[in-house]
Amino acid sequence: MAMNRRDAIKSFALMMGGAMVGANVILTGCAPEDQIVGLDFTPEQIAFLDEIGEAIIPTTDTPGAKAAGIGEFMVMMVKDTYNGEQQSAFVSGLNALRKDYKDSNKKDFMDATLEERTAFLNEMNQKSMTSEDNEPKVIGMLKDLTLLGYFTSEIGASQQLRFVEVPGRYDACVDYKKGDKVFAI
Repeated sequence: MAMNRRDAIKSFALMMGGAMVGANVILTGCAPEDQIVGLDFTPEQIAFLDEIGEAIIPTTDTPGAKAAGIGEFMVMMVKDTYNGEQQSAFVSGLNALRKDYKDSNKKDFMDATLEERTAFLNEMNQKSMTSEDNEPKVIGMLKDLTLLGYFTSEIGASQQLRFVEVPGRYDACVDYKKGDKVFAI
């Protein structure tokens, strides 16, 4: 039996209490009616999303978010599950993020090291948590999409987590040994 990504995403959204942007679409299966028509992302924007995802979940002894194709996943989720207001906030936030990085570091985000990218994203995350602005924050969207996309991908579920394709039985209490991987959804 192959892993069903759609079911895994629904389970993840339910676990998170439906708090992520676009969760209503995943749970109901109905696309928002007020989406931006013709919204498209360039290969450069997808590469930018890949690098942001890699800064959030970097390659270690297991592949990172970039290896899981996180940029393509984010694009699919934004185009298919976000309403027009959320799509607009995502695109403008992404553009602002890139501009802010260039303004503060005098070089493009794509030319930065992984450490520089991570430090910048951590700084932006701190600012978004202390801001009183009620608009959706692009950094939160990027984190949610990266986690969702990575841990429901084949790489995340089978190499980062313990994936049991066909479990033999239900074990209510399983001993945890320090360093064990968490089970995949």
